[in-house]
Amino acid sequence: MGKNLGIVVSFYLCITFALGEYYSETRPITPKQQVVTNLHFFFHDTLTAPNPSAVLIAKPTHTRGDNDSSPSPFGSLFALDDPLTVGPDPKSEKIGNARGMYVSSGKHVPTLTMYVDFGFTSCKFNGSSIAVFSRNTITEKEREVAVVGGRGRFRMARGVAQLNTYYVNLTNGDAIVEYNVTLYHY
Repeated sequence: MGKNLGIVVSFYLCITFALGEYYSETRPITPKQQVVTNLHFFFHDTLTAPNPSAVLIAKPTHTRGDNDSSPSPFGSLFALDDPLTVGPDPKSEKIGNARGMYVSSGKHVPTLTMYVDFGFTSCKFNGSSIAVFSRNTITEKEREVAVVGGRGRFRMARGVAQLNTYYVNLTNGDAIVEYNVTLYHY
């Protein structure tokens, strides 16, 4: 009986697999159209005043660079929550915040490495953000940084931001930087 039961189960399994069909719905892939978006805003980085928007959170005990007397000597780490506005005037309409960190990574030339999320809180991009992870040579008036991602309407964004220093106080490090951003996203 046990031998016959084994044959019956084997026969049943063979028939089940032979007659069974795998069911799935096949849908054609329709890739989304890539969109190009251009953004223009001003970034206000304030290290001084009664209410700074960027603060020093770590500093090496000693450094040996040419820019040790600068407001951000080599190895200094800053946290930031900088306002983004439509114009260079700090009182112009606020459209978001840049939040993240930057480290002074240039030993001989003042350079920052930025890890910053630019979040928009008004206009049609409310709730969306772009992420910048790039080197920023702050002594150059015009420079570029890489946009490596985004959220919301800028999901899967990549692109470049062209930076133009609008104002800088070399004594205390306060700066206003114009951003012209070109994004490619879906």
